[in-house]
Amino acid sequence: QVQLVESGGGLVQPGGSLRLSCAASGFTFSTYAMRWYRQAPGKERELVAAISSIGRSTNYADSVKGRFTISRDNAKNTVYLQMNSLKPEDTAVYYCNAWGPNAYWGQGTQVTVSS
Repeated sequence: QVQLVESGGGLVQPGGSLRLSCAASGFTFSTYAMRWYRQAPGKERELVAAISSIGRSTNYADSVKGRFTISRDNAKNTVYLQMNSLKPEDTAVYYCNAWGPNAYWGQGTQVTVSS
């Protein structure tokens, strides 16, 4: 059974940091590129960051470049999203996505940036 389980979301003040984790199981994690998406209320889901299967290549949305860092540990079947200098506009549900022969999604974790 394929599972992607996100964790690490929560409430943080503007300028703060959070680290999201996504633990994968049920498929060969090291052969899949991994992505983080987010969806704010009333808005479409948007791609935030992506990392290649072995972690050599990363890409970011312009809105998070220089603030967010995606990484992965294939030995732990886990992908991370380090989020620094958070802004209120980063408030959203963040989803983990595995992109490869199939596409898998996590259930999402809420990130709220507010004072």
